[in-house]
Amino acid sequence: MAHQMHVFHMVNPSPWPLTGATSAFLLTSGLAIWFNFNNKLLLILGLMLMVLTMFQWWRDVVRESTFQGHHTMPVQKGLQYGMILFITSEVFFFIGFFWAFYNSSLSPTVEIGECWPPSGINPLNPFEVPLLNTAVLLASGVSVTWAHHSIMQKNQKEMVQALSLTIILGLYFTLLQATEYFETSFTIADGVYGSTFFVATGFHGLHVIIGSLFLLTCLLRQTMLHFTPKHHFGFEAAAWYWHFVDVVWLFLYVSIYWWGS
Repeated sequence: MAHQMHVFHMVNPSPWPLTGATSAFLLTSGLAIWFNFNNKLLLILGLMLMVLTMFQWWRDVVRESTFQGHHTMPVQKGLQYGMILFITSEVFFFIGFFWAFYNSSLSPTVEIGECWPPSGINPLNPFEVPLLNTAVLLASGVSVTWAHHSIMQKNQKEMVQALSLTIILGLYFTLLQATEYFETSFTIADGVYGSTFFVATGFHGLHVIIGSLFLLTCLLRQTMLHFTPKHHFGFEAAAWYWHFVDVVWLFLYVSIYWWGS
């Protein structure tokens, strides 16, 4: 940073925003072509370009923060604000699903039998797999906090153990939810109950998968000693995201699985 008179990060020109925008265009166009003409070529090209862009762009960010010293304390503060705003947007994303669920369940129309769950729907027992999933996610929240404290205390061994346990619990949650989907007696096409159930829980499951990948990346970086007690925002952001996923699941469990059944 000796070549500049300030502590902020002036990002160098990069091709990745352009390739990212191109991959987004190819993905949307490829999906439309796949749906209408059953041709997956453009979709596959878009996916390949998106994965390449993600890998290269995040690799550059790791280099800038870990090896080039660009992520100073003011830069990290800005990244923290950005992550907070991103999680806030995710909160409103899920509020839309909860709004749809409560709008349908608190005033069920005559078309669904004026009752909730609608006539013909056999909801899942909230005290079986959903309760186990709740325990698994709450345990993962404890283990990711354990990992954070281990970083602060420079305990490499416990950090790796705690983060590995968190990832295993996240994968176990995903496996349980997948088996639960196969066991349901209704589908996403079964009216408003099926659509609100599968869209809300499905998007949450997608966030668990993304969070697990986030934490797996942090585990790989930790094995290469990228994190220090005062310079570990990559992991901190992953932990914030994981706690957000935990809290959303608690609302999903209480609303859709327990009260909604």
